[in-house]
Amino acid sequence: MSVFKVASRYAKSLLDLAKEQGHVEAVKADIEQIVAVIKSSSELQAVLNNPIIKTDKKEKILVALFDGKVRPEIMTFFGIMIRKGRGELIYATALEFIREYNELNGIVKAEVLSASALSEANIQALKTAIGQQINAEVILVNKVDPTLIGGFVVKVGDRQVDATIAGKLNKLERHFVTQGV
Repeated sequence: MSVFKVASRYAKSLLDLAKEQGHVEAVKADIEQIVAVIKSSSELQAVLNNPIIKTDKKEKILVALFDGKVRPEIMTFFGIMIRKGRGELIYATALEFIREYNELNGIVKAEVLSASALSEANIQALKTAIGQQINAEVILVNKVDPTLIGGFVVKVGDRQVDATIAGKLNKLERHFVTQGV
């Protein structure tokens, strides 16, 4: 079974547990904290991914990092994952939990790629326009690609809108080629 499927199942179980206990928002906040810590530490990722390191050692590391900082049910849940030999899936499960939470609450992640950083006003306007188009709340991330001449590329899920100068020139070239010019 793929890593994605297994992580998705664990994330769904954790989300169901959080719903059952009425702590979905608190669990989501704690999961975001866990994601940030794991993402920032390649050593922690290596420890969780290493099958040679004993499970009790991995559990002690997680307890040292997160005990008292995240909800006890999260600690218990990740402890179970480690004891089942699934420590390498903790990060993927946390990411999948956030994705499923967003899906449950009608939140969509979008990305805008631009030649230079967009102003906060531009990001807000774009976020509002995308939200109205897809009828959902949008989390918009601005990434800078200095190789772009101008304009921007917006990615929402599997859809992409290319409003770059290079994209428009390519479209114009295709039009001329199909017209035989």
